[in-house]
Amino acid sequence: MPQYTSNPPLLEADVAQDPIIQFRRWLDDAVNIGMIEPIAMTLATVDADGRPSARVVLLKGLDADGFAFYTNYQSRKAQALAAHPYAAATFWWDRLERSVRIEGAVEKLTAAESEAYFRSRPQGSQVGAITSRQSQVIASRAELDARLADNLARYATEPVPFDPSQWGGYRLRPEVIEFWQGRDNRSHDRLVYRQIDSGWQLQRLEP
Repeated sequence: MPQYTSNPPLLEADVAQDPIIQFRRWLDDAVNIGMIEPIAMTLATVDADGRPSARVVLLKGLDADGFAFYTNYQSRKAQALAAHPYAAATFWWDRLERSVRIEGAVEKLTAAESEAYFRSRPQGSQVGAITSRQSQVIASRAELDARLADNLARYATEPVPFDPSQWGGYRLRPEVIEFWQGRDNRSHDRLVYRQIDSGWQLQRLEP
């Protein structure tokens, strides 16, 4: 059974009043320590039948309004978000013995925001995005590879078409953000920010 001993106490006096600022601090720590994919987050949704599902996505934007990620709008997660536009996300940085949990409403980014990000990606990633019929059943890997090869050849010298009805981004607007830090004897630190009318309320939870 591992004991978490790397960190000093996580005290209310030492964290930012704004949880987005505090998240940036911890994300910078994860980047600086050399985590393989510090922006990976587990995103949980609930579909129209009330069945939960979770998957790992990459955080591709962060500002005062929330956490942005991108996907095919026909994917399973997109269908779930259309039925219930709320989600929870978790970051786990094991080398830091830290985790962050986020809950809130989810909204689509504008077509302009989505296209700006789409155009910033490498050509191959753009082609991959329009090639994949995400979450649909496919007969074989060979079928996907053939479709990808066709599209790579087709758009080798011309812009990859962008369809905002098929692919784009979402923003998770946080209503709750919890910062968890491991401590020895299972006496972990849990500081949770809850959105209130005047800003954010900070509370400590028992481990």
